[in-house]
Amino acid sequence: MSNKIKFHFNENVGNAIATGLRIRGIDTTTSPEQGLIGASDEQQLAFCLSQKRVIFTFDDDFLSLASTGIEHFGVIYARQKRQSIGKIISDLVLVWECLEHEYMYNILKTGCSFTSKITKSIDIQRFLPGQKSSS
Repeated sequence: MSNKIKFHFNENVGNAIATGLRIRGIDTTTSPEQGLIGASDEQQLAFCLSQKRVIFTFDDDFLSLASTGIEHFGVIYARQKRQSIGKIISDLVLVWECLEHEYMYNILKTGCSFTSKITKSIDIQRFLPGQKSSS
């Protein structure tokens, strides 16, 4: 079984980001593909939990929802139009390359550059080729 993160994008996220990840071999679903257009945020999180997917969204309602203690498999939020599509793709690729999916369980990552927060919270050296963990 793979420990790689799988992503889900709600309807606020454009297809270009999903396509960019898929080209790189990253398992990604979208709300339209899964019949979740118009589904509540709770339903989106339930789908992601059942599929062990981290949701990526521009919808700040997920910030409030995640802070209530609702169980989820990870939420990554970015402000819309603050970053280029290429930057978002590269940040999500970094998350995918560096973290196992269990790390994101009930984790909320926010902000313009969510990967800077992630790299500060893990020992990034242990994921680099030829490097040994400092622990």
